[in-house]
Amino acid sequence: MTMTGITRRRLGGVAAGAAAAGLAGCAAKTGPLPVLKDRQFPADFTWGAASAAYQTEGSTEADGRGRSIWDEFAARPGAIIDGSDATTACDSYRRYTEDADLVAGAGLKAYRFSIAWPRIFPDGAGALNEAGVDYYSRLVDALLDRGVSPFATLFHWDLPLALQEKGGWAARDTALRLADYAAAITARLGDRVKNFIVLNEAAVHAVLGHVLGEHAPGLKDAALLGPVIHHLNLGQGLSVAAMRAAQGGLSIGTTMALQPARPQGAPLAFWNRPAADGFDALWNGAFLDPLFKGAYPAAALAMVEPMLQEGDLTLIRQPVDFLGVNYYSPTTIRLDLSSPSRIAAGEPPAAAPRDAFGREIDPSGLLDMLTRVRESYGNPVVYITENGCSDAFSDGPAVLDDGFRINYLRAHLEAVKAAMEAGSRIAGFFHWTLIDNWEWALGYRSKFGLVAMDRTTGARTPKASYVWYAGLAASGLLDEA
Repeated sequence: MTMTGITRRRLGGVAAGAAAAGLAGCAAKTGPLPVLKDRQFPADFTWGAASAAYQTEGSTEADGRGRSIWDEFAARPGAIIDGSDATTACDSYRRYTEDADLVAGAGLKAYRFSIAWPRIFPDGAGALNEAGVDYYSRLVDALLDRGVSPFATLFHWDLPLALQEKGGWAARDTALRLADYAAAITARLGDRVKNFIVLNEAAVHAVLGHVLGEHAPGLKDAALLGPVIHHLNLGQGLSVAAMRAAQGGLSIGTTMALQPARPQGAPLAFWNRPAADGFDALWNGAFLDPLFKGAYPAAALAMVEPMLQEGDLTLIRQPVDFLGVNYYSPTTIRLDLSSPSRIAAGEPPAAAPRDAFGREIDPSGLLDMLTRVRESYGNPVVYITENGCSDAFSDGPAVLDDGFRINYLRAHLEAVKAAMEAGSRIAGFFHWTLIDNWEWALGYRSKFGLVAMDRTTGARTPKASYVWYAGLAASGLLDEA
């Protein structure tokens, strides 16, 4: 399957053309939202921040860590826009207690981090690296000592390079190795970590990493899409089962990058609707449907069917305790007769505000997806596991007086509250991210943090949004613009 004009994090927005690097920040909301009954979140609502191992830890050669696909990808000339790599990132491998202080200092009760698979199994399988386990054990204890609940993501894209050399997610064996890794982590950390997320944004990893080549492992082979999708789903199901067998009393979920696929020029350009529906089946349905319904949507079935084995869909349809939803933007899609898939990125409405990636800013898209999850997938418990916006892309320092970020968050939290008032079971919200980090192929040019970081000294400086978010976490009352 070939898709044109799609990039990341813009992939979530599938906006055509170059990212709007000159934007001052994140503009106000667009689409209409229901009038809220009140602006008070429940007392037990979880306020947190999110991060990822490869983007924050650094120390990529420390204590026996193996190489990941991102180490190899970042070393390719031109792969990273600013020529940087993540060997230092936020230096959180060494400064994790400072980061735990920042989480607790904002009054946040949860921190979502990911575990680097290559730190635990340097070759993807085989002998467990005790030094890697010890690091995460110390991180977990630091969080718990500060009254912060750890939410651990098992796979946030940093596959051990040794497994990629054996076929990566195109090989069924990688799904089995994920389950082994999940069971090992549960056995070692499950006494203290009670909330686990198996996969992060499998759709992004599948498409950008294996079809468009813009993320690790940097492949451009449309034939890989079906195998990668299915083996990610299978690995997730096997992991959930393995974790439950290893430890009771866990809350296990998975995180998906969800966004509505909207036809360009709707409703007049009706010919773009089938293309939008096709993209939706690939992006949203190919992961939601197997998990909650035990089947692939018809538009995705042909891609995965050659890999399906008897019992796979039963294995994939494991009960989960929650669904993590990452949301940044809706997707605009158009028909493209020159593309083999007939799908291409479309242009959002001309007047729509855009973020630094060129994506349309529209909190109503988040409400749309939360409504769909409630009405079509059994209304599972949901955590918003990522939402946030970047400064305009720059090699310079971060914007500390980041009112644009506060406005963006307020508008999206209004959508979350509206969904809750309609009956969605939303248990918490995690801001992406805690500290300005290494943003994948964009390197250090994109800054999403509540906290700025001096790349020379590593010093952390809270932004205005950190103070605002701390106030929200303390009161649960969403202010008005």
